[in-house]
Amino acid sequence: MESRSLPPRPNLQQYKKQAKELLKACSSGHPDDIHLWAERWFETNAEQTHREQMDHIEKRVRASKLLKPDPTLADAQFFVAREHGFENWPKFVKQIQALHREDSLEATFEAAASAIASGDIQTLRRLLRTQPELIHARSQRLHNSTLLHYVAANGIEDFRQKTPSNIVEITNLLLAAGAEVDAESNAYGGGCTALGLVATSVHPERAGVQEALLQILLDHGALIDKPGAAGNRQTAVQGCLANGRGQAARFLASHGARLTLETAAGTGQLAIVKAFFQEDGALKSTATREELQRGFLWACMYGYHQVVRFLLDHGADLRDQANTGATGLHWAAAGAHLTSVQLSIQRGAPLEEINQWGGTVLEQAGWGFANDDSDRDYVPVFEALLAAGAKVQDGWLAWLERQSAPPALSKARIAELLRRYGAVA
Repeated sequence: MESRSLPPRPNLQQYKKQAKELLKACSSGHPDDIHLWAERWFETNAEQTHREQMDHIEKRVRASKLLKPDPTLADAQFFVAREHGFENWPKFVKQIQALHREDSLEATFEAAASAIASGDIQTLRRLLRTQPELIHARSQRLHNSTLLHYVAANGIEDFRQKTPSNIVEITNLLLAAGAEVDAESNAYGGGCTALGLVATSVHPERAGVQEALLQILLDHGALIDKPGAAGNRQTAVQGCLANGRGQAARFLASHGARLTLETAAGTGQLAIVKAFFQEDGALKSTATREELQRGFLWACMYGYHQVVRFLLDHGADLRDQANTGATGLHWAAAGAHLTSVQLSIQRGAPLEEINQWGGTVLEQAGWGFANDDSDRDYVPVFEALLAAGAKVQDGWLAWLERQSAPPALSKARIAELLRRYGAVA
């Protein structure tokens, strides 16, 4: 969660002053005053100011009650409390006061959470030995997580969303100290478990320890099919598919997760997918049209072209985004899954359909090319889309030139394709 950090001994008067200055900026009627307040916010909190951070905080101010008629100091204090992850101003004040007592459970919990994020296992071990009740304590922030949830680097404060190299050892320490393996966090609407948060988190995946963490939690009895374990009323496998964690989804599927039509399709289990259909091609009562459509979209996202073909033959809709934000062709193009792209084009998938972020299929392929850290080849996907009639937008060549991550050779080949289909500098 987006949440400002607190120093070890926060100054309550400073935050009271910030709230008063925020109210004054919002009441002045001058748009620049909010921007200036945001600049002072970062300076006062000794945080590095980034343009993106400034934009975010300004947008949140403008979307709050503070820009409605007659804002009050209580509205400004509420905003400051929420920016630090607390439910309201009184709870924020209580936390600040508790942090001034070094032996308070709140202060110890904050120190332990920071130790987990930084990999300081010696400090964590000392804190658990000094205050054994810490293992069952919870964050006073809105997410109300236990220390075990912090190993996921997901759903907690964004400044603590890190995966240190010794996180597996840290997880073992917490579980040995008595951490409740299926304790629930209020992150993402509530009901999240450590397993669900680990499975859907990008940080342990990038650190190469996601499966090891999941295995530890399973070994300690974590429920793999617990409803809502990944938040947003999703099971862990559903959450993996919706958050781009295809490898974790397959791991859970191979370790006994109960698969629906949606999750079987999203993990490439064609034989299980077929089992949800009758001989005449109709859906059995154990599956729904919504599961079919979402399964089709996940199969496109993760490149299971045999599943894509089967579900197209059994009624998958090429336009229906099923609340995922994009069509199947968008998802296939973003992941450079050429066979699925070609299948969708052959079946008449719309090329200029707009996803929830305002992009066409070609633009989503561009997003995938710019952000994918694998070695997938996007050139054939661009060629297939352009040959099928995808429109080249103004500024594409300039956009491509600004991309630094992709290999230069791929950039040159895509630039050549774009020029061939009408792009101009």
